Amino acid sequence: MDFDQIAWFPLCAGATVAGLVLSFLAFRRRGAASGLRVAAWALLPVAAYLTNALPALWTIGTTAVGFVTGLVLNPAVWAGVAVAGLSAVLFVVSGFMRGRRLSVGRKDKGEKKGTGETPAQRPAQPAASAAAPKPAVAAKQRKAPADDDFSDIEELLKRRGIS
Repeated sequence: MDFDQIAWFPLCAGATVAGLVLSFLAFRRRGAASGLRVAAWALLPVAAYLTNALPALWTIGTTAVGFVTGLVLNPAVWAGVAVAGLSAVLFVVSGFMRGRRLSVGRKDKGEKKGTGETPAQRPAQPAASAAAPKPAVAAKQRKAPADDDFSDIEELLKRRGIS
């Protein structure tokens, strides 16, 4: 149906009057807020008619309906949707695989941060030296009491391997 063949003023006025009746009923049953909200919606058809926005709204509506019916009824479009979905799944899976490979690769190589040594290349440490506090650790233990607020947090982060 063409836009010019429809009598728009009676249609918009009728929709507004019906909406205002529903607004009055909503006002009496559910309160002023609901009644005012329905009245606001009810005035939109007349506003669209008076501002000459109906041709644009008609074009937008017919274009949207044509797009949706073409999308739903066209098997080639559904094949495209399936391929796009497959592509999205492959992106997500490759991201997980890449993240896992990087984290597993670091653990398998046994590398320390900042050094390129593997466990076989590191010199053996005697058990006594491991028990003795290192100078850097001893210096941290002698810090001022103002840093005691964060010492628990730092200790927890170190235990988790976060520095």
